[in-house]
Amino acid sequence: MSDYDYDLFVIGAGSGGVRASRVAAAHGAKVAVAEEYRVGGTCVIRGCVPKKLLVYGAHFAEDIKDARQFGWNVPDCAFDWPRLRDNVLREVDRIEGLYGETLGNQKVEIIRERAVVTGPHSVKLASGKEITAKTLLIATGGWPVVPDVPGAEHGITSNEVFHLEALPKRIVIAGGGYIANEFAGIFHQFGSHVTLVNRSETILRGYDEQIRDRLLQISMTKGIQFRFNAPFEKIEKQEDGSLLVHLGDNGPPIECDAVLFATGRRPNLDGLGLETAQVELTEKGAIKVDDENRTSCASIYAVGDVTDRIQLTPVAIREGQAFADTVFGNKPTKVDYSCVPSAVFSHPPLAGVGMIEAEARNKLGSIKVYSSDFRPMKNVLAGRNERALYKMICDAATDRVVGVHMIGPDAAEILQVAAVAVKAGLTKAQFDATVALHPTMAEELVLMK
Repeated sequence: MSDYDYDLFVIGAGSGGVRASRVAAAHGAKVAVAEEYRVGGTCVIRGCVPKKLLVYGAHFAEDIKDARQFGWNVPDCAFDWPRLRDNVLREVDRIEGLYGETLGNQKVEIIRERAVVTGPHSVKLASGKEITAKTLLIATGGWPVVPDVPGAEHGITSNEVFHLEALPKRIVIAGGGYIANEFAGIFHQFGSHVTLVNRSETILRGYDEQIRDRLLQISMTKGIQFRFNAPFEKIEKQEDGSLLVHLGDNGPPIECDAVLFATGRRPNLDGLGLETAQVELTEKGAIKVDDENRTSCASIYAVGDVTDRIQLTPVAIREGQAFADTVFGNKPTKVDYSCVPSAVFSHPPLAGVGMIEAEARNKLGSIKVYSSDFRPMKNVLAGRNERALYKMICDAATDRVVGVHMIGPDAAEILQVAAVAVKAGLTKAQFDATVALHPTMAEELVLMK
């Protein structure tokens, strides 16, 4: 008999925690997972899934207009925000139920209350119950950062945006990262007047410069407004319920109906009791782990956005799998963080894998850059001037493709296959030797000059 209540106790039932729980249980471990909100975590409940459904809904605005050029007699259509919102939330409920069923099928016990660490092998539930486990896993994810400015309480974050009672006619979005740009595109297509306010002069830092500049150009052409180098000073709520956003010396205040903070995310560790087990944190407030996901406390591990690695759902899932296989499956596994693809579901979307051009020049010295700047066939007939841009970065010494970056319709869908090629270390010559699939946008990957 074990000296502990469980072999593994997981705090947080998000993507990483769920994968770790069910895999560990499949390896024969007795597992419990505590979740104080809803099973599924950020991705399922208030992130990737509902946001992508809103992206799909937003695309219909342009699709309906384009359809007229393709012979469809489409009348003017009105958008019904409550209907989409409620349909999306119902889908979230359905997926949450499936996550719970998956855990149940693996005999994982779900404890629907908050748990905090009280020592290397113990946790305390909100109900007061003390539980012991041989191994603890922290998988509590991230939490939106809200700027410390007067009136910040009048704004919302990506946690609340899916529950808006009404579609704001005017919205200010604070931030320049992927969440800010995705919601800028979503709300613009739904008919809101969108102003994106960024404290620096760069959007999507870390993405290829030409690709992000193309998104900025297209977004401005569509009518999204940008205010750069504009830190928030304060937000005032006016008598009619509208908001007035003050940006210091950077132009006049902006009047709007909603403010969405998309100013980054931080590890969700407040009040978790990690200090009771001497779990060390990084300077950025993330849990410090080794390449086996172990913290400074030998019995406690961490995966996902609570660590200072790559904050992406598929990465958290891989970390959860690697943890469970290593600790409970006798299959030592380490996650390879090289060549992780990423996408921004903006309008149009962009995606990339491997090195961007500036990074490749710094690391490799001599590189070759190939590109294709074209107008998608669908856009031509629709009378839409929007152009796609694909880039391929190669090591000049070996011809190996070290990066692929693109912006255009279905960029993320196309990039996934290109990511396999970059990961495999294929050369530009091998791309060139592949027959193009015509007529597609993807064929530009093997036609770049």
